[in-house]
Amino acid sequence: MQLTEEEWKARLNPLQYAVLRQQATETMFSGQYDKFYKKGTYYSAASLQPIFSSDTKYDSKSGWPSFWDPISDDAIRLVKDTSEGMVRWEVVDSKSGSHLGHVFEDGPAPTGLRYCLNSAALIFVPEGGTPPKFKKDNN
Repeated sequence: MQLTEEEWKARLNPLQYAVLRQQATETMFSGQYDKFYKKGTYYSAASLQPIFSSDTKYDSKSGWPSFWDPISDDAIRLVKDTSEGMVRWEVVDSKSGSHLGHVFEDGPAPTGLRYCLNSAALIFVPEGGTPPKFKKDNN
């Protein structure tokens, strides 16, 4: 999925753009999906592909929505991140390469992983709901 930065800016709100396209991080405990536990599927706000399920969401007490496994192995990619003087693994949407968050090795069984994501990078659809679709351009 290739869009120009102007197309991304038109498609995303300012916070989504900052997180997804500029690797920003929401302030801890500020995101709408922290301490949110309804049944359903989380989609990437960039590509609208399903990326995580409520079945693997848990309260990591980190201040960001956390999951112990993606919805499928090909929903995300991990990219080495050496910013801020440390080595971490960035979690990106596999279709658009957009930043979702980071993964850490301090999560629960069975994976031991904590996919720590930004709420702004996600769209939640309740169980049985209709997957999100991009709005058609009126131009």
